Amino acid sequence: MHCPAQRLVVAFALLLATTGPAWAQTSAALDVTQSGAVGDGVTLDTDAIQRAIDTCSIQGGGTVVFPAGRYLTGTIQLKDNVTLHLDDKAVILGSTDAEDYRNLDPFLDGTGKELGYALIVTLDAKNVGLEGPGTIDGQGKALAVAEGHFTIRPFLIRWVQCSNVSLQDVHLRNPGAWTNAFFQCDNVTVTNVTIRSRDSGLANNDGLDIDSCQNVHIQGCDIVSGDDSLCFKATSRLPCGNITATGCRLSTRCNGIKLGTESLGDFEHIQVSQCQLHDVGLSGIALNSVDGAHLHDVTISNITMDDVTVPISVRLGARLKTFRTGDQAKPVGELNDVTIANVRATGVKQIGMLVNGIPGHPVESLTLENIDLQLPGGGTAANAQVQLPEKANAYPEYSMFGKVFPAYGLYLRHVNGVTFQNIHLSLLKPDARPAMVLVDVAGVTPAGFTPVVTPAPANSVSASP
Repeated sequence: MHCPAQRLVVAFALLLATTGPAWAQTSAALDVTQSGAVGDGVTLDTDAIQRAIDTCSIQGGGTVVFPAGRYLTGTIQLKDNVTLHLDDKAVILGSTDAEDYRNLDPFLDGTGKELGYALIVTLDAKNVGLEGPGTIDGQGKALAVAEGHFTIRPFLIRWVQCSNVSLQDVHLRNPGAWTNAFFQCDNVTVTNVTIRSRDSGLANNDGLDIDSCQNVHIQGCDIVSGDDSLCFKATSRLPCGNITATGCRLSTRCNGIKLGTESLGDFEHIQVSQCQLHDVGLSGIALNSVDGAHLHDVTISNITMDDVTVPISVRLGARLKTFRTGDQAKPVGELNDVTIANVRATGVKQIGMLVNGIPGHPVESLTLENIDLQLPGGGTAANAQVQLPEKANAYPEYSMFGKVFPAYGLYLRHVNGVTFQNIHLSLLKPDARPAMVLVDVAGVTPAGFTPVVTPAPANSVSASP
């Protein structure tokens, strides 16, 4: 159906018919400049952009096109059956005035701070999308400077309780908080998206967050983030499940591939594969159930890492937080039936693998196979005597246990049932610690862990990202 009194862009509609989301293939294309958007980077275009979106949605849907230009805006809300298309030289710029932002779905993050403000937000909508080679720039650092104390911290994009969502090809950068977050969404496709959120110097600049969502496919994304790159969360009791992510390139000051920390709902039927990680400040793979989630039927495979602090960290804990008013805390959850396979990591800075449950609540049924790690070595006999704290209710990061570990390869505590196969470790320096330490472990024997310890080549140097 055509949007009235607007220019139909015939050439783009023909292109959309072959490449765009299925719901937009026969709909009109509407140019935001025809609704009054100026695109000069100075004039606030919020009202004009929202008018174009509302008109198209009311008239049955279509594609709102941003031609070349710089469109300054505060919060805009995407509506049913509307896709935003950004042409090659089109840039949506976040306002640097906090008064231009709205919070349509407030919630608390893992540290208890209120979040929810966003530049682009989609709430309770169906058949929505964002596409094209253009850029969305949140100007997060400039907003923080303008505020002085940065109180609202807007996300770049939020999708809340939406169905049939397509995000493809766009460049996302400089958010005030998380870059792109999906909450309680169903049937989501994210392909070939580029995210750059690392250089702003702000906290919580996650790359791609999937929160309590179902039926999600992620492919070919390139993410350089200040906080976690590819992060699966459950801030509600709804599960995060039926998810695949493949072929992504990830770099972060924090964790590369992460399930949890926020883990009120379950994590199930999740597969992440064929990803390349580089320059990772914390864990390459971090699996956490600390708020009552049952984390199970998860496979992480065919992963390469370079310059990573800890390649693999698995944690079942008892923080037991809630994230929205009225939510009830859950008892300690479960973490079982997890496979991590075909992982190669070079330039590791600390221990290779950490697996920790808590007393009475073990990690169960964990398979580790075809793991090849280049480790720093240099541990002493005194280091081997270190006793790691439990910290059952702490925020889960490997660093909660300190910076010195009693093993150089693998530390397991409160674990029931581990399958090892083909674990290969190389050391840059000799190490007086054992390859593996077991504490309160059942269903595994040292014979099941047979690392081939070889010295790394004398000229071995971690490759530059």
